[in-house]
Amino acid sequence: MAFLLDGKPLPVDRPFSYKDINYPRNWLRLSTPEEKAAINITEVADPKKYNETYYTGSGTAKPLAEVKLVLLAEDKETAYQLLSIHDWQVIRKAEKGTALSSKVVTFRDSVRATCLTRETEINNAKTIAELETLMNGTWVDGKRTAGITVWPENPDLS
Repeated sequence: MAFLLDGKPLPVDRPFSYKDINYPRNWLRLSTPEEKAAINITEVADPKKYNETYYTGSGTAKPLAEVKLVLLAEDKETAYQLLSIHDWQVIRKAEKGTALSSKVVTFRDSVRATCLTRETEINNAKTIAELETLMNGTWVDGKRTAGITVWPENPDLS
């Protein structure tokens, strides 16, 4: 919960002064509702927090094209990181002719395909709400039932 003193936000766990009286930082937690009301403190619900990826602090949707650009850039970085895990093997193949394992080849192909699929899914979203649902997925009984394509797992090479 949040508190207002004379209609202005009053932070919890901070000392404050009111009408020449200093109150300690724990006063809001320890005082009764009657004590708060006596000095004109009201309790209100916490303001709704919006996901900053998709909305401004006031809840206004950000421009769809701008959000898509950010998400697509993040996906490119994820693909780069996933591919870089096995880059040393690709370099070894180029330098020494040592074959890549089929697991590595399959994984790297899957990363590239997943990146393209995710790009299409992001670009197909028509609204911020649709994009947010896509990225967060849909969950039923703790299981993901829908959402953006999931990145492949790095293969066990042992």
